[in-house]
Amino acid sequence: MKTNGATPGIERLAASGMAALEVDDLRFAYPDGTPSLRGVSFRVAPGEKVALVGPNGAGKSTLLLNLNGILRAHGGTVRVFGEELSERSAPLIRARVGLLFSNPDDQLFSATVLEDVAYGPLHMGLPEDEVLARSREALRAVGMAGFEDRVPHRLSLGQKRRVAIATVLSMGTPILALDEPTASLDPRSRRELIELLDRLPLTILVATHDLGMVSDVLPRTILMDAGLAIADGQSRLILNDAVTLGAHGLEPLSAHGHPHA
Repeated sequence: MKTNGATPGIERLAASGMAALEVDDLRFAYPDGTPSLRGVSFRVAPGEKVALVGPNGAGKSTLLLNLNGILRAHGGTVRVFGEELSERSAPLIRARVGLLFSNPDDQLFSATVLEDVAYGPLHMGLPEDEVLARSREALRAVGMAGFEDRVPHRLSLGQKRRVAIATVLSMGTPILALDEPTASLDPRSRRELIELLDRLPLTILVATHDLGMVSDVLPRTILMDAGLAIADGQSRLILNDAVTLGAHGLEPLSAHGHPHA
């Protein structure tokens, strides 16, 4: 799956050693004054796959929404392949950071699957033949070829999630940010989605409570709580650190019936 069509120079930038994503002292509070991010900093290399874990209210979803400007931070910076997020750069950043909401119905709004997947590249001004080629390639990549004429809202939840990912892949987005992608999926759909994330050659950041998925496909974990990054390291170490996880309302991986990573 080619993923750089919408973002000229991304392969060159990645080869230069530049970070795919840099978050520095990011701060955000909601209109009622409740702080959600209180100085979060981390760096993600091109092609790295990273989990954001933590209790409800830790700031994971808010962080994802700040990465491409859907929410605007009150302090700190976000840089994507060296470009700082600002009002001026927001369109470019959104072409580089594809956000998948926890509810795919928030992203699928067209009459057919193909129209949904084609929406992004069509509004980038690409020729119709390229739009169709990108859209069909993206659907093949997520295992949804043959569903082009289906009505999105009549698909299963797992199928909707895969189509939502295809809407981002069709734009050539090099970074995927996903919010609870396996939530409410049946076991087979969950396994299919995990296998898809494992094989996608992209930089991936996932906010999740699914520690088994983290162990399977996300080698690095950032533990968040109360708007702070508490720990950042190898998933196999963090997920089995009962003391640290317990202090932040989580259970180690072994408590979920999953073998030690």
